[in-house]
Amino acid sequence: MHVYTGDGKGKTTAALGTALRALGWGIRVCVVQFIKGYPDIGEARFAAEFGERFVLKQFAIDPCRAIDEAKVRQRKEAAEAAMAFAEQVVLSGEYGLVILDEINNAMHYRLIDVDRVLNLIKRKPAEVELILTGRNAPQAIIDAADYATEMRLLKHPFQQGISARKGIDY
Repeated sequence: MHVYTGDGKGKTTAALGTALRALGWGIRVCVVQFIKGYPDIGEARFAAEFGERFVLKQFAIDPCRAIDEAKVRQRKEAAEAAMAFAEQVVLSGEYGLVILDEINNAMHYRLIDVDRVLNLIKRKPAEVELILTGRNAPQAIIDAADYATEMRLLKHPFQQGISARKGIDY
């Protein structure tokens, strides 16, 4: 089990790099996106063209990634649906790699219970590789991981007012 966390860019990108490598070896991949802002992102376009070997399912599509009190209920329902789908996919063993994208954020905002995720990690079939991404990974999740990487922000174009770029940032 892998965890990619931290305030720097590259958590989802690292997970998708692993997905690309897995696909090259004929491993089926499923990406479950818990909190993503835009439906028109590169990985969704790729999934639409790639077929059944690379499946991407988005939940909580909302152009505003920040969570305020007005959105908590909507996000909690979406996170619950994402978690139920993730449990089904992981436990089915149908995919050799499952990426739970932004699940760390969902746990941080208490949209998903950490113990529920730990239970899924314990029950996953040995042949399923699992990647959890997002900022603020709980320590218990890091402790349960085989790989844990923290991306640390040193510099980002956004700090100079440069917007996210198609094909690079999304």
